[in-house]
Amino acid sequence: MPELPEVETVRRGLAPVMEGQVMERVEVNRPDLRWPFPDRMAARLTGRRVLQLRRRSKYLLADLDSGETLLVHLGMSGRMTVSGDPLGRFVHDHPAREKHDHVVFHMDSGARVTFNDPRRFGAMDLMETAAADRHRLLAVLGPEPLGNDFNEAYLIAALAGKNTPVKSALLDQGIVAGLGNIYVCEALFRSGISPLRKAGQIAAPRIAALVPAIRDVLQRAIAAGGSSLRDFRQADGELGYFQHSFDVYGREGEPCRTPGCTRSIQRKVQSGRSTFYCPACQR
Repeated sequence: MPELPEVETVRRGLAPVMEGQVMERVEVNRPDLRWPFPDRMAARLTGRRVLQLRRRSKYLLADLDSGETLLVHLGMSGRMTVSGDPLGRFVHDHPAREKHDHVVFHMDSGARVTFNDPRRFGAMDLMETAAADRHRLLAVLGPEPLGNDFNEAYLIAALAGKNTPVKSALLDQGIVAGLGNIYVCEALFRSGISPLRKAGQIAAPRIAALVPAIRDVLQRAIAAGGSSLRDFRQADGELGYFQHSFDVYGREGEPCRTPGCTRSIQRKVQSGRSTFYCPACQR
């Protein structure tokens, strides 16, 4: 499942060919993805100008001149790729239509943005822009980890008294938006906190240290174009590269990278997800 860095990478890739441009024609090639598409989606999008392309948690949000906002979730295998950009920022010609090209945005510039999703766990919806924060998928979200509302005081208060493992708490989108399994594992390693520790039993200074660790790992991942494990592609079709910098994720049995540490990375299953950590460096 793409996490915040992957979705932000896609947003940055799409912005040059979507922001300020008109969707001259929109093809919707099936009735649904994870859920049914909104009523008359193609007609409501066709002819509309994209005023702004933004991200909230793991969702892409395209604000339109109609007063509506298009919400896009990539799901497990969804990707949005650009072809035919006349300004030369994307060199790919328009490819032949593929089986899983479910929604295609034909921009008035000549660029084409294609949403391809073999597993169909992605989603799209349309809502009033003024009420977007109250959408059922967005209203439950906590603060953005790269925003000002996510700070040491907030996280200490949010985790106080929680009897769940700290990793599970950080995956709760109501506490902090956009974090997923990969980057929580990496941030906990960088802050020296065991993912097995109860969130409410960790001293406040150690919780505070999580904030810069989370921000650092996310910013580094965005700079590397995200992490490509199976299906993720950037908007230009290229792979992300941050997986080559993982300290713990996917490295079970490999040596810890902390200088002087002689232990190996271990894996445990928490709430059905693999957790990777160093038992010596993380307490």
